[in-house]
Amino acid sequence: MSQPTLHDFHRPLGSTGLVVSPLGLGTVKLGRDQGVKYPSGFQIPDDDEARRLLNLSRDLGINLIDTAPAYGRSEERLGPLLRGQRKDWVIVSKVGEEFTHGESSHDFSAAHTRLSVERSLKRLETDFIDMVLVHSDGNDMAILEQQDAYETLATLKREGKIRGFGLSGKTVEGGLKALEVGDCAMVTYNLNEQAEKPVIDYAAAHGKAILVKKALASGHVCLSPGVDPVRASFELVFGHQGVASAIVGTINPLHLAHNVVTVAQILRKP
Repeated sequence: MSQPTLHDFHRPLGSTGLVVSPLGLGTVKLGRDQGVKYPSGFQIPDDDEARRLLNLSRDLGINLIDTAPAYGRSEERLGPLLRGQRKDWVIVSKVGEEFTHGESSHDFSAAHTRLSVERSLKRLETDFIDMVLVHSDGNDMAILEQQDAYETLATLKREGKIRGFGLSGKTVEGGLKALEVGDCAMVTYNLNEQAEKPVIDYAAAHGKAILVKKALASGHVCLSPGVDPVRASFELVFGHQGVASAIVGTINPLHLAHNVVTVAQILRKP
């Protein structure tokens, strides 16, 4: 029997005009192995392994890729790895968080936001980024109301350097505020954490985009015996019509294929 794919399940990313696969590939593990919250250690894949993972993702119908300056060398590796494939991918990146010498730092100023996007364009070897999200440090409302990052992203969108913008936040208030003028909110939504569901509800009612992070609780989901945690997680996530896509950061080809099979089965149900 052939491997199910997600090609038939692509859906709109809010009102952006972009169409995305219900699973997106998170790429923190392509660029960073320090200070990451995974239950077990891992080795950053070499270029051949990374290329095989990207090719497999594309073959399985995944067209959404999630990266960030805070993901170490992720962006600068993706540029060469995706050469000649720009039209095949919807690329999401971030601004606001940097990761250098094993430490995270944050800068939500206008100047840094612009510098960060220009640098991402160079690293990713592209003329535009499909979606850029503010990488919140948790102070969502302060970032949106007292800093210039969000306004700067709106300007970069008008300039054509990005096609959409939003917030990867940590609070309901921040997510709702971000969607008032922005295109997208990235929220945590899984079997353990559902506090940000009102943001998904708002997005569904207003034609805005929702990307889900930590759909599998970064591998920490624990359930009663006999329940498949991956299936239960995706049933929750895709049980909400407001969700466009869930970002899963696996570098294991078998896990990736299993995730695709599970999501295809869930979405195929009448």
